[in-house]
Amino acid sequence: MNEFKQRYTIVMMCRSLRVSRSGFYRWLSKPESRWQLKRRLMKTKVLDVYESFKARYGAPRIAKELTALGISCSKNHVANIMHSEGLRARNGKAFKYSRHSPAMVNVAKNILKREFAVDKPNQKWVTDITYIWVKDKWLYLATVMDLYSRCIIGWSVDLTMTEQLISDALMMAFERRDVAPGLIIHSDRGVQYRAIKYQDLIRSKGGVVSMSRRGNCWDNAVMESFYSRLKVELIYAEQYRSIDEARSGIFEYIEVFYNRLRRHSALGYVSPAEYERIGA
Repeated sequence: MNEFKQRYTIVMMCRSLRVSRSGFYRWLSKPESRWQLKRRLMKTKVLDVYESFKARYGAPRIAKELTALGISCSKNHVANIMHSEGLRARNGKAFKYSRHSPAMVNVAKNILKREFAVDKPNQKWVTDITYIWVKDKWLYLATVMDLYSRCIIGWSVDLTMTEQLISDALMMAFERRDVAPGLIIHSDRGVQYRAIKYQDLIRSKGGVVSMSRRGNCWDNAVMESFYSRLKVELIYAEQYRSIDEARSGIFEYIEVFYNRLRRHSALGYVSPAEYERIGA
């Protein structure tokens, strides 16, 4: 009944199903059992990993990914959740691929070529989008990272995954940094990154568009690593119940903790801000 209350009145459904309204409202307000809470949280984590890896992982790999993140689960449990949600890996039998996929339209070459080492700021930026499950809906986070210091220099959150989302993140980065022609800005082949207006924005600043090879998440591994840490250190730990809470938490994590305080192993265990200060 709760699933259909937007389409039918509670009175009509209770009458048809011979259920008392008071009984329905008591059931609705009853707190979740420990089992229900545990299953809901696990479903959130499975969906999160599935979306983070862009439907490339099935139950075995998702289970291993969660285990690596310190979340105990079995392959069968993950498979049951995926089955109930109608999810399949892209390499599954039900997944169909067309050689005329729109992902082949307006695709740039892989200029970055996994050369993540940089000797000064604003030479190579990477960007991507991740999915964050908040209560009953997806929140989308787009970020831009300077590979020199691993600093997140631009970011944006929204309830829709659009060209505007990634453009807002990129504009924040441009406003914070002095860029020169030749700056490489690397992403995957997502439809948002293939948008003409977005690529024109990059070129208007003298930037060079670079994209990962088809189906190869390792070409943007540094950004994927950031999202993994974000989810382990923030999202999974907090379990946000509202969009406003999530926005506030993401702001604190990126602007206060990650950029200014978190010691990064690739930077000799100093924060991105400190690394830039030392190198200035």
